[in-house]
Amino acid sequence: MTRENLLGGPPETYLPANDEAAAALAAAPDPATVAARFPAYCAAWAALAERALAGGDAVSAYAFARTGYHRGLDQLRRAGWHGNGPIPWEHEPNRGFLRSLYLLGKAAAEIGEDDEAERCREFLADSSPAAVAALRAS
Repeated sequence: MTRENLLGGPPETYLPANDEAAAALAAAPDPATVAARFPAYCAAWAALAERALAGGDAVSAYAFARTGYHRGLDQLRRAGWHGNGPIPWEHEPNRGFLRSLYLLGKAAAEIGEDDEAERCREFLADSSPAAVAALRAS
């Protein structure tokens, strides 16, 4: 799924798929079981953050989203990312990281970490405008 970058900027980064973890998350009544079994799977941490935010627990959401975010950064670096450049939402394995980043910003805003919330918004917008649109619509 490599595309030539005609604008001369950094190439798009694609995280590897984890079909076993994705299937486990789709079937699990509790994303915590998936996060425990697949701790590097960002989508499980994002699901935990979403649940915590929905339950009014912004502090736990912040911790879950930060875990997914940092696990995703590790994977992005291993995939050749050098700190900037597109991380396409259209590539499903990238969505766990992008959702974690979005939720980290949302939870940060709720606990008054305004600088962190702004950094997350900027990072998400720089990484994937499609993610911004999809996540704001959800």
